[in-house]
Amino acid sequence: MPTILLVDKDPLQAFLRKSILERRFHDVERVGDAAEALCLVEQPLFAGRLALVISGPNMSGIGGPAFVAELHERLPKVPVLVLGGGSEAAADYKANNQGGWVRFLSRPFAGEEILKAAGELLEQHA
Repeated sequence: MPTILLVDKDPLQAFLRKSILERRFHDVERVGDAAEALCLVEQPLFAGRLALVISGPNMSGIGGPAFVAELHERLPKVPVLVLGGGSEAAADYKANNQGGWVRFLSRPFAGEEILKAAGELLEQHA
């Protein structure tokens, strides 16, 4: 079963998003920031199962486009769904989106939109 990695610093939002994702996808892991995510993807067993990364808004440390670029360097075949917020915009990710492996959802977004976008990315990059 493929794994989805949810990277979200807000514990309440992460709990809600993880619950929504688990309605359709059985293996959803959550970490609190980009550094944790990058450490986790360095583990070969985890990286081998990883099918999608969902990046929450307003991450501290390395976040946003820099995180997505670093993740793509390490795992070029794994798509990323960015949940936009604050000052981020889809245009910030254009340089990182050769091949359509990054999708940006602008706020406000509903749980069903996250599920739909995640499903489409998984299907496109299967």
